[in-house]
Amino acid sequence: MEAYIEFAHIYDKLMEDVDYASWIDFIKYILQAHDKKPHEVLEMGCGTGNFTSLLCQEGYAVTAFDLSEDMLSVAYNKLDSYRNIQLFKQNMVGFEFNKEFDAVISVCDSINYITEYSELIKTFVNVYSHLKSDGVFIFDVNSYYKLKNVIGNNVFVEDNEEVFYVWENEYNEDDNTCEFYITFFVKEQELYKRFDELHIEKAYTSLEIETALKKSGFRIVKVYDGYSKESPTSESERLTFFAIK
Repeated sequence: MEAYIEFAHIYDKLMEDVDYASWIDFIKYILQAHDKKPHEVLEMGCGTGNFTSLLCQEGYAVTAFDLSEDMLSVAYNKLDSYRNIQLFKQNMVGFEFNKEFDAVISVCDSINYITEYSELIKTFVNVYSHLKSDGVFIFDVNSYYKLKNVIGNNVFVEDNEEVFYVWENEYNEDDNTCEFYITFFVKEQELYKRFDELHIEKAYTSLEIETALKKSGFRIVKVYDGYSKESPTSESERLTFFAIK
């Protein structure tokens, strides 16, 4: 499913509170802690390029991809001034590049959009094959706890001068997926334009993800409470994984 169609054009406005700077600082910390100095970096699910721009500023040679043409269109404009970035339209499960990277990174719970466990393993195997020896894989997920208990079957409403939205959620106990039904009203001059989005995320346990990584060949796996140096708790809402080929 291709998500973020019209949403791409208001995505940055809604993500203003995300502290991407602390995320990149944490990633630099764990790379340094493991004596890793990547040069060629692949970013999966780059969206509108918010995190991509920080990777570029760090001087990495960045290859980034996303499935949404609309998100990539915004990213192209945002990243136009950088000369160390290549953008592509590809799928996380079946992406293919004729090269290996020092690091593969994915942020903003893109991995949760892979809703079949077999596809998750396939993705991890694919990442493994695109990494150089001793290369690293860093990604985050919305935790099982967050999707089931925080988002769950709840309804959220956001109202500001430019965007009003209602976010209704439905958690499916049978397959541990959470469906997000989001209705947006975006101000255009004196009127509001309505559009609707459906997103589905899978709630994976930390054990399921660690097992999938090890089945895919990764030999060192560490899990953090979000983008902090702390170990996760049973109520951590975001988990960050660090794995080495």
